[in-house]
Amino acid sequence: MTDNNAALKNKFRKECRQIREKLGEDFRHLSDTAIIKQIENWKPFCNASVILTYMPIKAEVDLRMLFARFPEKNWVLPRILPETDHLMQFHQYLPDRMIRHAFGMQEPQADLPVIPPEAIDLVLVPGLAYDQEGWRLGYGGGYYDRFLKGFMGTSLGVIYDALLLNALPHDANDVQMDFIVSENGIILI
Repeated sequence: MTDNNAALKNKFRKECRQIREKLGEDFRHLSDTAIIKQIENWKPFCNASVILTYMPIKAEVDLRMLFARFPEKNWVLPRILPETDHLMQFHQYLPDRMIRHAFGMQEPQADLPVIPPEAIDLVLVPGLAYDQEGWRLGYGGGYYDRFLKGFMGTSLGVIYDALLLNALPHDANDVQMDFIVSENGIILI
């Protein structure tokens, strides 16, 4: 990544965090509900059995009600492995077997069985922002991009419409989403 691209991404990160915070808790809660309704009626979600998702941090879209409404789905969460170049490992979501990661999010305990990436049908990807072409702005760690490089299933970026921008800086390490969902609908990229 060029220094210019890195600086531009950092500028966007700061602005997007401010936008998301200004949305307010009530707006985010109503939008979370609308986003969940968009996802639950979407054919790729209906057809998926193993779904990689996330636990929300820093005012991200909260999808936990989706887990509760569809207990028959095999919900999978990432666990960050700092000892292996910050790769992610995947485990079944069991609410009573979660621990807090240093970054602040809940993640599965390390002793839970590992779910192989090739078993995952659909991944719901959080972000600070997305653009109309499916490029994602994350927090800068590259965890999802490293995983998505070889992912053969469907990816769905999850974002509030206020953070669905016209264009974001991206480089060779970034991976586009297949679809994006906001409270206003699902976009095919």
